Amino acid sequence: MLQFPAWKVLLVLAVLAWGVVMSLPNAVNMSGAPDWVPKKSVNLGLDLRGGVYLEMEIRPEEVISGRLDVFARDVRSALMERTDTTAPVLHLAEVSGRTMTIKLTRADASGNYPVDEAIARIEKVNGPVEGGLAGGKTFDVARAGPDRISITVPANSENLMMADALAKTETIVRRRIDPDGVAEISITRSGSNRLILEAPGEPNPQRLKDLLSRDGRMTFNIVDDSTTSILAAQAGVVKPGFRLISGPTTGPLLIRSIPEIVGSDIASASQGNDEANRPQINFRLNSNGARKFFETTRSNTGKRFAIVLDDSIMSAPSINEPIPGGNVRITGDFTIEEAQDLAAIISAGEMPAKVQFLDQRVVSSTLGEDSIRSGYLAAVVGLALVGCFMILAYGAQGVFAVASLAMNIVLIFASLTLLNATLTLPGIAGIILTIGMAVDANVLVFERIREEQRNGRSIWTAVQAGYERALITILDSNITTLFAAGILYALGSGPVKGFAVTLALGIITSVFTAFIFTRMLTVFWMKIAKPKRFAI
Repeated sequence: MLQFPAWKVLLVLAVLAWGVVMSLPNAVNMSGAPDWVPKKSVNLGLDLRGGVYLEMEIRPEEVISGRLDVFARDVRSALMERTDTTAPVLHLAEVSGRTMTIKLTRADASGNYPVDEAIARIEKVNGPVEGGLAGGKTFDVARAGPDRISITVPANSENLMMADALAKTETIVRRRIDPDGVAEISITRSGSNRLILEAPGEPNPQRLKDLLSRDGRMTFNIVDDSTTSILAAQAGVVKPGFRLISGPTTGPLLIRSIPEIVGSDIASASQGNDEANRPQINFRLNSNGARKFFETTRSNTGKRFAIVLDDSIMSAPSINEPIPGGNVRITGDFTIEEAQDLAAIISAGEMPAKVQFLDQRVVSSTLGEDSIRSGYLAAVVGLALVGCFMILAYGAQGVFAVASLAMNIVLIFASLTLLNATLTLPGIAGIILTIGMAVDANVLVFERIREEQRNGRSIWTAVQAGYERALITILDSNITTLFAAGILYALGSGPVKGFAVTLALGIITSVFTAFIFTRMLTVFWMKIAKPKRFAI
């Protein structure tokens, strides 16, 4: 227990040296340091740095409606597929809320509609929802009349859809707000359909809301630009299977309701410049999207197709010939910032449902600076008072305890820096709490040593017995607190997680500093000073 061979001393010193190096960026500017030295300090949370807080939600009915819209494309492909024995089954699809209705438009020679055959074809493309059991079905497909089929979403599929949609929304929000992955944003889930975004240092909440309020739904749709059809649609008679929308440069056009290409077919998007050096948006389709784009342009040569973003036509070029490769661009009257934001929206992907904003708060940087000063003052005063008490109560042992407390704080900040964690005001409270817990471990050991000396043991046997008998109590109290920190982290959100992280790290580092570092200092002092008793 009191033996410290050279390898153990070197290991302890290496851990402490690592802590000092990792925590240095939090105290001094390390821009000129070698490459292996960390340059970035601990991230400061919203309550310390100021910024924007947004609470948002996605609504189940919109998620389900969107999934039905996507499934409509698969249904069309399934029903239009030719076989050697069966004529194609034409249909019209209409999505209303949580139900999609398929109307068959071609009867056989006896006047009957092939409903059973259509249902069988639909079931072939009706696979399991993400996270569901293999072999399961996402939708319930049933006959709804002599020429109609009803497609609905069962409750178990709805729950899985919402879990998948919330995960995708979280990913898309992060990609839109932080496309380069360098911002210090925090996104946490709240319930089954809500997200909380904290963006420290962000001065403009409206920009974030503009980025997130866009659906980001990009589609390629075949266009019917005949004057007769457009005029009829403007008069209220819309061609079946089409819808009338417009764009800033194209005017009103009829586009096919079911798109040829959707956002999931896009691999990447970026801001670029055209031949006249004007900002444009370049994007590349993935292999599946490139194949569908080539087939669409080959089958519709001479027609126009619309590139639609959030129900607004960005452009509607003519298809002069089949287009291979999957590289597409959008030109227009964009500023560089508009092109960059649009590229981020397209690249991040389509929202599973429109984001609804429930709460918005702006925390000023002045308030954050006040919080930092208050937390810093509380930590310094607390550490000073604890240090004075330990030195007065335990003499030399108290000095060693104060040294271990200082190294404990250094190791906590080193760990936060390594984990790229965000420090919040509750996190500072967690650090202050661990100071008290580290002192508690030292006090347990010192009191055991005092008791052993009273029982007549020599200084060496008293120290050994003190550490051995206090070990179980220290581990028991710290492990139970560690479990509590884990529960807080698992069930909490935002500031609660920050408190749990610093508390857990502090527990681990306090055991190391109190039971190993302090003991090593004590042993070295005993070998050098050779005291007869501790003045405790």
